[in-house]
Amino acid sequence: MADNDNPTYIPVRLGVRDVPPPGTISPAAQQALSDGAAMPRPIWPAPDDLVGWRQAIAASEAMWAEAAASMLTAAAASVETRAIAGVPCHECAPTAGAAADGPLYLFIHGGAFVFGGGAYAQAQGARAAAALGMRTIAVDYRMPPDHPYPAAPEDCLAVYRALLETHDPRRIVIGGGSAGGNLAAVITLMARDRGLPSPAGVMLLTPEADLTEAGDTFRTNADLDVMLKRALPECNALYAAGHDLRDPYLSPLFADFTRGFPPTLVQSGTRDLFLSNSVLIHRKLRDAGIDAELHVWEAMPHSSFGRGDTPEGDAVNAELRRFIARVTGD
Repeated sequence: MADNDNPTYIPVRLGVRDVPPPGTISPAAQQALSDGAAMPRPIWPAPDDLVGWRQAIAASEAMWAEAAASMLTAAAASVETRAIAGVPCHECAPTAGAAADGPLYLFIHGGAFVFGGGAYAQAQGARAAAALGMRTIAVDYRMPPDHPYPAAPEDCLAVYRALLETHDPRRIVIGGGSAGGNLAAVITLMARDRGLPSPAGVMLLTPEADLTEAGDTFRTNADLDVMLKRALPECNALYAAGHDLRDPYLSPLFADFTRGFPPTLVQSGTRDLFLSNSVLIHRKLRDAGIDAELHVWEAMPHSSFGRGDTPEGDAVNAELRRFIARVTGD
């Protein structure tokens, strides 16, 4: 018998079933879901297996090298790699041109806090610059296993602090996807707490806002999300390096937003493993009186529909451009 302190709840038991791509999305998006369904579930090393992590990172870089090169070639943007505040950054500009006094996007790449640096960060920055039509700084921050928390947010904050010397914060938008969405929120909190001016806006794209991964969709969307397929406790533990996962600088969902936060756009999809993260942080922001938008897209998994071009991906970018124009007054 359950007591009041330890209630017993009846779970929903789901049988084996096939869930095809719905006809409510574009053929390109349906194909992306089909392609993702054929990919295996990822297996990560134990958090203390540093040799295994180095091997996994090397394998990931080799696997994504061709894709990163293809993305960079296809992106209508120029790229210059240079250090800002001692941190490697990729400065990207759309080839169609962007006004010198136009807004600046400080972009933070994803990759479970462990992957996605180097060539892939460069390619993602170029794609963002081209898609949004604005100058973009992609931060190539330090990552585990050699540089766990707090190296990544400190690197990103150092870049933001340096940009403030030459840019009006009211013309800067900070954003990123997945782990990058986490870091975008974290460095905005850190800037606030250290007395730095806030950016004009923040874009949290399918963010890993809660490293405890307690949200409902970590169960309901497991495997249905064909991009992630499963939760990332091993990656989160490696990154956190023993720190409390509920620390707001690790999991911004637990931050006190009543102390202030810029206008924020949160993006997710109905098949996104991180949908609960997005819903919860949006509600936390709204409850604190923060200007926050939540955009949830039909059947979209984590990180949109992969690297391919889809009408849905174009629509997401249109919303990002609209948000940037609104908060920067551009």
